[in-house]
Amino acid sequence: MLVIFDCDGVLVDSEPLSNTCFARALRREGLDWSVEETMRRLMGRSIKSCVEIVEGELGRSLPADFVEKLQADTMQIFCDAPLQPVPGVAAAIDAIEAAGATTCVASSGGLDKMRVTLGLTGLWDRFEGRIFSATEVSRGKPFPDLFLHAALRMNRQPVDCTVVEDSLPGIQAARAAGMRAMAYVGAAHTDGAALMTAGGRPFDAMAKLPALVGS
Repeated sequence: MLVIFDCDGVLVDSEPLSNTCFARALRREGLDWSVEETMRRLMGRSIKSCVEIVEGELGRSLPADFVEKLQADTMQIFCDAPLQPVPGVAAAIDAIEAAGATTCVASSGGLDKMRVTLGLTGLWDRFEGRIFSATEVSRGKPFPDLFLHAALRMNRQPVDCTVVEDSLPGIQAARAAGMRAMAYVGAAHTDGAALMTAGGRPFDAMAKLPALVGS
C-alpha cells in the first residue's frame, strides 16, 4: 500500500495564508476576489493552471513578475506566521508507516515551495526523496498525471494507492488515476459535500486517517 499525501492543507496548514496572499495580489491586478472565492476557484491547482484561470478572467496577461512576487510574499507570510503542520498529521503518518504502508507527497506546489513549507513544519526530512511536484508532469490536478507519476516512481500500481487530499481538483485527480481518495474536511475552508460527490471518503481529524487507510 502506498499512501500519497497532498501537501498544502493536508500536511501543512497553508491554505488560508497562501490564499490571503493570492487574493491580495489579484486585487492589485484589478480582480476583486475574496480569500474564500480565491480558494474556491484556485485551491489545489498548479500555479500554471491558476495563472491561466486568472488571465481568462482578466482578459489579459498578468505581469511577467507576478508569480515571482506572489511566491516571495507567500514564503514571507509562511515564515512570519509561522506556518504550522496540520494538527495530528505527524502522528497519523507514524501510525500509517508502522502498519506497513509506504508514504510519499504529491503536490501542485513546486519543490522549492515544499522545501520551505515542509521544512518549516519539520516534515521535509521524513519525506525527502519521495516528494513529487506538478512541475514534473505536463498536466496538473484535476488530471491524474501527478498521482500516476508518483505511483510509478514509488513502484506501485494505482489500485494499491490511497490519496489524501483536501481539494476538489485533488480528489478528482485521484479518482481519475484509479486510486482510493480520502478527503480531509477538518479545516473550515473545505467543501465536504463536493469532495464526497467527487468520490472522496471524508474524515475530519488526522487521528482517524490510519484506521481509514487500513480499512
